[in-house]
Amino acid sequence: MQLDILTPELKVFSGEVDSVQLCGTNGKFEVLNNHTPMITSIIEGTVKIKTSAGKQEFKLKSGIVEVLKNNVSVLTEGVVTV
Repeated sequence: MQLDILTPELKVFSGEVDSVQLCGTNGKFEVLNNHTPMITSIIEGTVKIKTSAGKQEFKLKSGIVEVLKNNVSVLTEGVVTV
C-alpha cells in the first residue's frame, strides 16, 4: 500500500509499505493492506513503518490520517525527530 506522511513544510515519507502503526487518540492502531476506509486523528507519538527493505520510525506531532483504497495519507503538524 502507498503511504505518504506530510507536514506543511515537507514530505517526511512517501513509498510502498507493508504496514504502518500509528498513535491514535484512542490508542495505537495498525493499518495493513486492504484496510477498511477511515479518517481519524493521531496524537504525538512514534509512527512505525514496515517495508520490504526493513523498518523505519518517525516521531510525529498530532494530525489526521486517511485510509482509502490502499493509500494512507498522514497529515501532521510536524516531525519531532526522524
